[in-house]
Amino acid sequence: MCGISGILNFNQQEVDKNLITNINNMLSHRGPDSGDVAIIGNVALGHRRLSIIDLSESANQPMVANDNFTIVFNGEIYNFQEIREKLIANNITFNTNSDTEVVLKSFIVYGTDAFKLYNGMFALAIYNHSSKELVIARDQFGIKPLYYFLNKDVLVFASEMKSILSYPGLEFTLNKQALVEYFWFENALGDNTFYNEINEIKPGTFVKVNADDFKVETYFDINQIKEIEITEEKAAEKIKELFEASVKRHLISDVPVGVFLSGGVDSSAITAFASKHYQGKLKTFSVAFDFDKGVNELNLAKEVAEKYNTDHHEIKITGADLVEVLEELVIAHDEPFGDAADIPLYLLTKKLKGTIKVVLQGDGGDEFFGGYSRYLTITNSKKYARFSFVSKLISFLGTKNPKLLRIQRFLNAIGQKEPFKRNALLLTMESKYSNPLQVLNRDFYKEVDQLDQFKRFKEVYDYYPKDMDPTQAVFYTDVQTILKDTYFEKVDKSTMANSMEVRVPFIDKELTEFALSIPARIKTKQGEQKYLLKKAMDQIVPDKILYGKKKGFGVPYAYWLTTSLKDYFIEQISTKEAGAYLDKNKIIEMFEIHKKHEGNYGFILWKTLIFAIWVNNKSKIMNN
Repeated sequence: MCGISGILNFNQQEVDKNLITNINNMLSHRGPDSGDVAIIGNVALGHRRLSIIDLSESANQPMVANDNFTIVFNGEIYNFQEIREKLIANNITFNTNSDTEVVLKSFIVYGTDAFKLYNGMFALAIYNHSSKELVIARDQFGIKPLYYFLNKDVLVFASEMKSILSYPGLEFTLNKQALVEYFWFENALGDNTFYNEINEIKPGTFVKVNADDFKVETYFDINQIKEIEITEEKAAEKIKELFEASVKRHLISDVPVGVFLSGGVDSSAITAFASKHYQGKLKTFSVAFDFDKGVNELNLAKEVAEKYNTDHHEIKITGADLVEVLEELVIAHDEPFGDAADIPLYLLTKKLKGTIKVVLQGDGGDEFFGGYSRYLTITNSKKYARFSFVSKLISFLGTKNPKLLRIQRFLNAIGQKEPFKRNALLLTMESKYSNPLQVLNRDFYKEVDQLDQFKRFKEVYDYYPKDMDPTQAVFYTDVQTILKDTYFEKVDKSTMANSMEVRVPFIDKELTEFALSIPARIKTKQGEQKYLLKKAMDQIVPDKILYGKKKGFGVPYAYWLTTSLKDYFIEQISTKEAGAYLDKNKIIEMFEIHKKHEGNYGFILWKTLIFAIWVNNKSKIMNN
């Protein structure tokens, strides 16, 4: 795992070495083991290395082949050995044992079709010296980030926005669409960022850039995966086979590998297969909170660790840890990011920094195998429609009862005629509340009120066949929204800030493409979340975990807001900078209601706090 960066001057002027060196060094936390740059006239490529496979200096980057191709690569290709063998059979020679060289040589042989071969996570740039064409690409689901700035003079790209933000002479303005998406869905969506001038390279695409053109092409389209007819028995058997193979692949490393073990189905399944195939005693790590009302699954994690004889470690997180790291986390993301689950992940990797480089984690199991209750809700939407009168009754009563209002908003969400709105409202926790933009001051609210928070969801749904199963559409949408925009963002930024590579075995090329082809009706059969995955993991994961009530990886942020973060919260929303956007009086009113337990405004207040921290540290982020 690494960090990459690059500059292309459209005026053909040679890139200043200081420029590429500076933006590359902004990524030193992603690659503390080595760093270097290559300048080829008007193009420069930078790389920071976290050594995982082939630890020798010969595998350092930028890497050159045939004196004509230069690559910078971030990620892991888990099937690189198979690709390497095919290339050797075609008389291609290798100087290293790295997956980077396999990527470069396969690109030389197959061109951009090589991207279709890779089973892994990656962001890369390859420059052809003779054709003077730069190709930038990202993995099919967007596990690894890649951002870019483009104007008539220059293209600047990097693994993190901080590199681009540090580039001298560029101006950046607030993306109000991203802000609206953040307050509704806890982060910017699609290729949006909080800066109008910075976008993401879209997953499953590559960009060809030369002096005259910037052309985006797609090599992977999720909508090309067709539903198959299969029995649940055969599907479960295939899932088990593919998942075990994926975990085995994800253990490929020249440094020790561990597992983040929460005690849930996904991480327990990873631990089971990892302990079977890992050479040596597997290390597992769990997080406990100072405030526990059943949200953590520490005891279950212990049972799994004992069952599979792992070297298990528990790390306690308290509210006292928070104040010092919240600013660090906001700077790590370069923009507001509202998922509080990145706090334990960040603190865990911070405490483990220097002791282990690679860890497996269970992200993706919910989105591909039906781990959320809303999949069942969509399946049973016609039943819920019968109760639409209840919503009208609650309005008639004029009640302020939080539970009744939550029921009303749930019925409003499920009753949406447009599927993309229904899915979006069921996805966001803000369905509990009224408009989350209520925390904005009157003047700024007027500037953003007409922006469409559902824009990204509509874009995704517009590509679906009209006869697509509604529940299957939710699976596809989650993979392209919440998984990429929230969970992969969390996994990458909060861990790479501490120089640790986190791998996600549920996001395996063969496994995911098979999972998306399975009819939704058998993934969540009999009203059971992850029905098919649980069937596949029977006899592998303990029954207590497999069939127990799903608890999730809860973070007690609502409690922290009223205790250890109380003064810090008030301080952050009270600054002049925050006041340019936020309505302090309204926020204090909501905070008091929350503090007295007269209503749960924890999520909206949390997002407000993170936004305020970003606003108050914007100059530090921009200037680094």
